[in-house]
Amino acid sequence: MRRRLAVVGRWCRRHQRGLRRALVAAVVGVALLAAATVASVAWVRTGADGHVFAEADVPAAPVALVLGAQVNPDGTPSPFLAARLAIAQRLLAAGKVRAILVSGDHMDVDYDEPDAMRHWLVERGVPDWKVVLDHAGFDTYDSCARARRIFGVRRAIVVTQSYHVARAVTLCRHLGIDTDGVGDDTVRRYARPWRISATREYGACVKAAVDALSGRDPVHLGRHETGVEDALRAG
Repeated sequence: MRRRLAVVGRWCRRHQRGLRRALVAAVVGVALLAAATVASVAWVRTGADGHVFAEADVPAAPVALVLGAQVNPDGTPSPFLAARLAIAQRLLAAGKVRAILVSGDHMDVDYDEPDAMRHWLVERGVPDWKVVLDHAGFDTYDSCARARRIFGVRRAIVVTQSYHVARAVTLCRHLGIDTDGVGDDTVRRYARPWRISATREYGACVKAAVDALSGRDPVHLGRHETGVEDALRAG
């Protein structure tokens, strides 16, 4: 009996030590993640400081870069995406920009954000030749990197929702585009998706910082495309 109790005691002590190590590792991991999140959010906010404006106040730029968002099964933009496009449409009408670069996900043949964005704008009176499509804007980093490296954009107004605009501005500026941003607030009425997206933004800031530090290439590169230059020359 004593021998059995001793064996059980040793087993318990070993597992207690393992549990303590696991708890310590978990606490350290949570602390590191929290520190990375705080640092990333601070980097994003600092990078965008002084470069986020109300629509009426944003300085003019040659190009509006509209970042993609969800498209409905019927091919129409979601309310979040439509709100971004409406800002770009008004910026063009006001003479704040002379071309619109729509950048989104077209990874799947049955899902095409850029074409849905173009259709929305053209149906509302934007000349087709003023809308340039980037079919490989799979995330904010890729959209900014491709705008600079593939389409040759050097100055732009980036358009998205207000919870996202600081990250978009910071990434685009980091990647070599002189960028100001305009953020939409009209879709706050969709409280649950707005809250979910705004909460996810903390993790997205960490990813943005990692992408910026790594200097990774976008998922797809390729030859230079002249669509933006052509639109600016024509109008």
